Amino acid sequence: MDRSSPVPLYFQLAQQLEAAIENGKLAPGSLLGNEIELAGRLGLSRPTVRQAIQSLVDKGLLVRRRGIGTQVVHSQVKRPLELSSLYDDLEAAGQKPATRVLRNVITHADAEIAAALGIAEGAEVVLVERLRLAHGEPVAHLRNHIPAGLLELETARLEETGLYRMMRSAGITLHSARQAVGARAATAEEAARLDEPEGAPLLTMERTTFDDTGRAVEFGSHVYRASRYAFEFQLLVRP
Repeated sequence: MDRSSPVPLYFQLAQQLEAAIENGKLAPGSLLGNEIELAGRLGLSRPTVRQAIQSLVDKGLLVRRRGIGTQVVHSQVKRPLELSSLYDDLEAAGQKPATRVLRNVITHADAEIAAALGIAEGAEVVLVERLRLAHGEPVAHLRNHIPAGLLELETARLEETGLYRMMRSAGITLHSARQAVGARAATAEEAARLDEPEGAPLLTMERTTFDDTGRAVEFGSHVYRASRYAFEFQLLVRP
């Protein structure tokens, strides 16, 4: 702790604890001990320790359990903005991804889907709706529309791996995507599905993905728990 720094001590402690969670030094399920023990061990006041812990509880990284103490829940998923699947990103981060397929059906493209995929309105598309989990907890609700006949989308296979892996296995070369990121409050249905309170902040993402021929191969409309998930940007100065 740098006591000469203008950065508050509670914030310094919160940053150190968050870094330990992110790099795996504090694994999910680890106990931090009580505030008095932590304060004594770190040479900090109890209110300082309490404020640091509360900030990480608010982020969803820690939880206070009666009779157990303060426990690490999980690290927040930080996803770089690049053409990769959530499944691959979670797996690379050691987050133990799992999938529940909610729907895998043939439907007809409405005007929005047709425009995104460059097909006629009313044309057949496959709708795949999934709940993506990390360490057994829901992280995102995913809805993808794929042109009918593009590839076989078996439900059992969708529960084992990511959509982009299936596309690559089918010989589809993913090349680029057009994506928009936003945020809004969770509806009652979304809150129940994602284990969040109604009105909790959600990140939203819409993406149209193209192959190396310029053909649109999927349109995704996804929502993510803001308490568990963040997008990371790398910004470059134009020469």
